[in-house]
Amino acid sequence: MAEDKVAAMPGENENPEKPETDQGKAPKPKGGSRNRLLLIIAPIAAIALAAGGYFGYTLLSQGKGKGKAEAPAAASAKKDKDGGKVVLFSIEPFVVNLSEPGRYLKVTMQFELAGEVEEKSVTEKVPILRDVIITLIGNQTYDYAASTEGKIQLKDEILLRTNRLFGKEVFRNLYFTDFVMQ
Repeated sequence: MAEDKVAAMPGENENPEKPETDQGKAPKPKGGSRNRLLLIIAPIAAIALAAGGYFGYTLLSQGKGKGKAEAPAAASAKKDKDGGKVVLFSIEPFVVNLSEPGRYLKVTMQFELAGEVEEKSVTEKVPILRDVIITLIGNQTYDYAASTEGKIQLKDEILLRTNRLFGKEVFRNLYFTDFVMQ
């Protein structure tokens, strides 16, 4: 019976259910498959998130950009105080160099059409209108265009020159809807 109880030798496993580990080798970390899975899923999730952001942006920005490429200018009708019809003709925003180097003006404007003017005749002359406006604004200084008096005089001069282009009063008023200077 003494033979049955033999002392376990060093390095021998007393519990046969536990696997032996080799001396000098580190035990394998648990969760290795979890790390591999994370390395696969993380880039896929990042790509899906980026694609979703791109498609969301394009879908939301479509409503803002509709019609800009198709028509350079648009007219809209409203009623004035007396109940008469006011027709506004808008010109797309554009950037103009001021007379001082490094100074710019981004301007958007709407013209109020006078009386029964054919919008088609105005639409056909949009490139000429833009040229007249760019030439006029391009000769202005930053300080002049930034002042209230300068803006009022600029409106009057633009109206005078654009109406002269048509040979009659086509535009009754001009509204700056965007006027950003740098």
